[in-house]
Amino acid sequence: MRDVTAALDVLPSYRYPLPAGDMLMAHLETVVARVRTLATPGTPIALDSLELLSPIANPSKIIGAPMNYRKGDEDDATIAAAMSIGLFLKGNGSLAGASEGIKLRMMDRKIDHEVELAVVIGKTCAGVSRDQALDYVGGYSVALDITPSGKEERSLRKSCETYTIVGPWLVTADEVPDPTNLDLRLELNGEVKQQGNTRQMIRDVAGMIAYASSFYTLNPGDIFLSGTPAGVGPIRPGDRIVASVEKVGTMTVEVRTAG
Repeated sequence: MRDVTAALDVLPSYRYPLPAGDMLMAHLETVVARVRTLATPGTPIALDSLELLSPIANPSKIIGAPMNYRKGDEDDATIAAAMSIGLFLKGNGSLAGASEGIKLRMMDRKIDHEVELAVVIGKTCAGVSRDQALDYVGGYSVALDITPSGKEERSLRKSCETYTIVGPWLVTADEVPDPTNLDLRLELNGEVKQQGNTRQMIRDVAGMIAYASSFYTLNPGDIFLSGTPAGVGPIRPGDRIVASVEKVGTMTVEVRTAG
């Protein structure tokens, strides 16, 4: 790792009212070009000495995809039912980075882990066709979507602080040319709990972007949590999660109580 913080100096200054979305993602190409200039002479820094926050600071939306992974040979009716559920939104206050950890609340409930591919929008778009959808992706990260049980709407239950972990970094879209064939894995306290591949998605990345953009404008930095494979299970204070997505990265996240 190298300190390239000065690359952020290329971002333009704004006055209120601020534009919608994350300005790093809106100017990612410019920032990346500056990063490449700064990286070579930069001083190396040990990764384990850093606090890893979410690589996306200001999304205008966090969009989730429920029941989006096939768990076997589902029939057409089952897949159609999953497609009809659509998508849901999570509160932006739920966003945190790997080093911040998961701070559990509502401890009387079962609270589950879900490893997911996070898809980050790079350019403003609306009404995007499926064929063009991936052109609007800025990058990818690993995500944990934390899910308490309950009868309330999922958007409420899933929006507690630290219930969306994104990290350990952002991988630009050019480094993942095909998001439809990536292995996902989650270990809980050293035991493999989830293992799958994005080819199991019912609504794939391009399909999610096209579908969501038919309802609302997507802004730079908007995050899609694209669903989770089988093996979802409970977490408790003191647990350690290691979550990984092929070609994207691996992050270690500690679980503790809120407060």
